[in-house]
Amino acid sequence: MKFTYKFSNLLGTVYRLGDIIFSHDGNTVICPVGNKISVYDLRNNRAHTLPIEARYNYTTLALAPNGIILIAAEEDGEVHIINLNFRNVLYRKRFNRPIKSIKFSPDGKHFALTKENGVFVYIAPGSNKRIFDPFVMERVFHGAFDDTTCLDWSHDSRLLAVGSRDMTTRICALTKFKNLKEYSIGGIKDTVVGTFFEEKTYDLCTVSADGHINAWDCSVDVDGLIPEKDLYKPKAKNAADEGEDDIPLPEDEEKTTTKEPKEEDDPELPKVFYKRRFRVFMDTHMGKRKVSVTAAQYHKRINMLVVAFASGDFVMLDMKDKGAIVHSLNISNQTITSVAMNQSGDWMALGVSSLGQLVVWEWQSESFILKQQGHFNNMRVVLYSPDGQNLATGGEDGKVKLWSCQTSFCFVTFSEHTAAVTGLAFTQSGRAIITSSLDGTVRAFDLTRYRNFKTLTSTRPTQFSCVTVDCSGELVASGSQDSHDIYLWSLQTGRLLEVLAGHQGPVSSVQFSSQPGSTLMVSTGWDGTVKVWDAISNTTSKESIGLSSDGLCVCIRPDGKQIAVATMDGQITMFNPSTGQQEGNITGRNDLGAGRADADKITAKKNLQAKSFTSICYSSDGKCLLAGGQGKNVCIYSIDDELLIKKFEVTQNRSFDAMDDIINRRKMAENGINLSLIEERDNNNEKVAIKLPGTRQGNMSLRAFRPEVRVSCLTFSPTGRSWAASTTEGLLVYSLDNNWLFDPLDLDFSNTPSAIKQKLKEKDYSTALMMAVRLNINTLKQEVIETIPVQSINVVVSNLTQLYVEGVLAYIAEAIESTRHIGLYSHWATALVTSHGNNLKTRSPQIMSVLNGLQKSLVLHHTNLSKVCSHNEYMLSYLLSQASLRKKRKTDNTPKEEQEEDEDSHVVPSEEQIEDLFDEDLSL
Repeated sequence: MKFTYKFSNLLGTVYRLGDIIFSHDGNTVICPVGNKISVYDLRNNRAHTLPIEARYNYTTLALAPNGIILIAAEEDGEVHIINLNFRNVLYRKRFNRPIKSIKFSPDGKHFALTKENGVFVYIAPGSNKRIFDPFVMERVFHGAFDDTTCLDWSHDSRLLAVGSRDMTTRICALTKFKNLKEYSIGGIKDTVVGTFFEEKTYDLCTVSADGHINAWDCSVDVDGLIPEKDLYKPKAKNAADEGEDDIPLPEDEEKTTTKEPKEEDDPELPKVFYKRRFRVFMDTHMGKRKVSVTAAQYHKRINMLVVAFASGDFVMLDMKDKGAIVHSLNISNQTITSVAMNQSGDWMALGVSSLGQLVVWEWQSESFILKQQGHFNNMRVVLYSPDGQNLATGGEDGKVKLWSCQTSFCFVTFSEHTAAVTGLAFTQSGRAIITSSLDGTVRAFDLTRYRNFKTLTSTRPTQFSCVTVDCSGELVASGSQDSHDIYLWSLQTGRLLEVLAGHQGPVSSVQFSSQPGSTLMVSTGWDGTVKVWDAISNTTSKESIGLSSDGLCVCIRPDGKQIAVATMDGQITMFNPSTGQQEGNITGRNDLGAGRADADKITAKKNLQAKSFTSICYSSDGKCLLAGGQGKNVCIYSIDDELLIKKFEVTQNRSFDAMDDIINRRKMAENGINLSLIEERDNNNEKVAIKLPGTRQGNMSLRAFRPEVRVSCLTFSPTGRSWAASTTEGLLVYSLDNNWLFDPLDLDFSNTPSAIKQKLKEKDYSTALMMAVRLNINTLKQEVIETIPVQSINVVVSNLTQLYVEGVLAYIAEAIESTRHIGLYSHWATALVTSHGNNLKTRSPQIMSVLNGLQKSLVLHHTNLSKVCSHNEYMLSYLLSQASLRKKRKTDNTPKEEQEEDEDSHVVPSEEQIEDLFDEDLSL
C-alpha cells in the first residue's frame, strides 16, 4: 500500500470570510475558505481548492487583468502573490497590519492596497518585463484621519479614489498633474463602504454604511488633466550660488523673497472639483427602517450598483436612472459580507460568512446559478458511499449533506433531524443512508427519490450516539447514551426487533461486519468494555472484553477477523472477535500533536496527557489503521508492526487556538502573567470574559472566538486511493498522487522506454505491455494500451501472468475515469475479467480497492451516457414531430391524404423517411 497521500480538496465549507471575485471570463468564482482558496467553475460545474495553505485566514483577494496572478492578503497583514496556473505561492510579504482592499490597475502595471490610513501603490509583478521583481513601491498616499476601507482605479489608471472611516473620499493622482494633486470629497455621515469610478469618465459614486448613495460629477473630462512636464529635471544654479559660504547680496535677497505665481493659480488651467449629481437614501426603499450597508459593487459597463445589507437583503440600482431600483432579493437572515459581479453583469456572487453560504444569482432570469452552503456548526461524522463517488456528512446543525467527489458540490441536503447528527451508515447497495441523532430518532433516507422513507424510534425517549447497518441492509442497530442499550430494528418493516442490554455506560460506537452473510456486531462504551454480538441467533453478548480505559470508537477489519478499539488513555488495541484474544496494541498519544491554548495554565506536554483518539478506521486492504482525535494530526499506523507510518498535519492555521506549543512573549505581561488569563470586567464588575473550566469548544458568545482544531471523524475510500477527515476547518480530502512517483516493478537494465517503443513497432504487444507494467510509468502504459489493436486485446490478455494482470487492471481502473476512449478501456476491462476471472476472485480481498475503483468509474460513465442517450432519444422524437407538422402546413393535401398521413404518423418512420424530412426542413 502506498502512502503518498496529499491534500486534494476541501469540502463541507464553501465560504468563510473575505472578498469574493469573478474571473475575467465570468465563469469562475474565487473565494477564500479559511486559510485556503477555493475555485468554483460554474460552466463545468466543478470546484477545486488550491494546494496553498496560509498562516492565517485569507480576507482580501485581487486578480490581475491577465487572469494568472492572484494577490491574497491574510488577516494579520501578510500578502501572497499566487500563480493560478501552477497553483503555488511566488512571493510573500508581511505588512504587519490588516489589509482592507487590494485592486489592480486596468492596464495591469500597478496594484494598490490600503493599510491603516494610507494607500500603497506597487508595480505589478511581471508587467511588461521579464524580471520578476515583486513589491516595488511606486507611490504612497497619506492624509486620511482614520483607516482606509476601499479604493478604485479610474479607467486610464491615472487616478485613485480612496474611501476611509473618517467619512471622506479622496481622489489621488498616480502621476503629477498641474491642476490636481489630491481632492477630498465630504458630505458623508458614515464610513465609506464603496467608491467607484464610472466608465471612461472621472465621475464617481460613493456608498456609505448608513445607506446613503451619492453620485458625483467631475468638472473635467479625460483630457482636462494636464500633466507636469520635466518632473525630474534639476533646477539650474547660478555661478554665484555655487559657493556655500557666500553671503547673498540685498538684490539677490529681494529676488529670492519674491514668490513666483503658482501653477494652480493659472486661470487658463481647468479646475478639478466634484459636484453632487443626486443622492439616494436606502432607508426609504427599505421601509424607512435603519439600514446597515455591508458590501457594495458597481458594474461600470452597464452602470448597475449592487448594495448588500446586514439584514440579508441586496438591491440593484440603475445609476443612469438616478438610482432607480431594478432588482431586490432576500437570500438570508444573516449579514451579507461580500458581493461581486461578473464581466457581463448577468451574474452576481454573494457570500454570507455566518452561515458559510455562497450564492451566484442571475438577476435577469431570477434564478440560481449556484447555491452552496456548508454546515452551520461543526461536522461530526463523515462517510464514503460504497462506490466511492459521494461523501455524506452530518453536523451539529442537524443536517445531512451529500457531496459529490467529482464536482465537489453538495447536491442534496436532508434537514429532518432537529438535533445534532451522531452517526451515518450506507446500505451495501448505496441506495439508502441511515442516520442517528440526539433528537431520539434514527432515519433512513432514499438516495433515489431523496426522501425520508423510514423513521425508527425506541420505546422510550433516548439520545442515539451511533448507528450501523448489516451487509444485507435489513438490520439497523443504534447505541444510546441514556439507557446504555443497543436497539435493533428491521429496516424493511420499521419494527423494533430487540433491545440488547449489557453495557453499564453510554454506548459510544457500534459496527456490523461487512462480510456477506455475517451477523457479527461489536460495540464499545464508557464502561470500559468491548462486546461482541450475534445480532440474530443470540440476544446476549458472545464475548465481553475488558479495556484499559473507556472505549471511544470501534471498527472491524474488512475481512471481519479483527477489531480495533480506541480508548480514552490514547491507546488503540486490536482483538480477535472469535477468541477475544489481544493481537496488538498501539500507544499513539504522543502523535496527536496537541498545543497550548492562550488561556491554558498548563504546558502543551501536560495537556497532551488528556488527549486521545476519537475516530479510527481500517484501510481498504486491512493492513493499516487511520486514527485521529483531539489534536491536529491524523496518523496512519501499520497493524503488523504496530508502528507509525506517516503523520498528516490537517492545518497550520494560526487563526485557531492551541496551534503552538508555547505562548508568545507578546501575549505576556512584563511580570510574566498571561494576558489571556486576566478577566475583563466592566464598571459594574459583571460579565466576566474568561472561558469556564472544563469547556472544550470555548465561549462562542464572545466576539473574537478562536476554536481549537479537532478531527471528529475519519473514513477511507473503498477504492483505497483517498481518505477524508471532518475537522474544525472543514472536510479535508487526501488522495494519492502518482504522477510524480516512480515505482517500478522487477526492473532491469533492458527495460527502457525506447525498448518498449521498439517492441510496439515490431508488433510484439505482449512483451511491450509487460515491460510497461514493470516500468510503471502511466504515460508509457497509456501509449501501449492505446496502440494495441482491438482485435489483438484478447490474445494479449490471455498471455499475461497474474502479476501483470493486476497491474494492468489497476491502471485501467484509474485511467478509465478520465479518458475519452471509454469503449477501448471497457474492452480491456472485460477481457481481463473474462480471461482471469477465477484468479481475480481468489485474490479479491487483496485487490478489492482496484475492483471498487473500476466499478465506480464504469457506473459513473454508464450514468452519464444513459442521460445523454435518453436526452437524444427525446430530442429526435421532438424533431421528427416538428418536421411532420411543418410538412403538413406547407403542403396542401386532400382530406383523404391527410387521413392517410395521420395513420402513417403513428408508424415509426424509416431511415430514408427521416433523411427526407430533414432535407425538406433544411431547404425550407
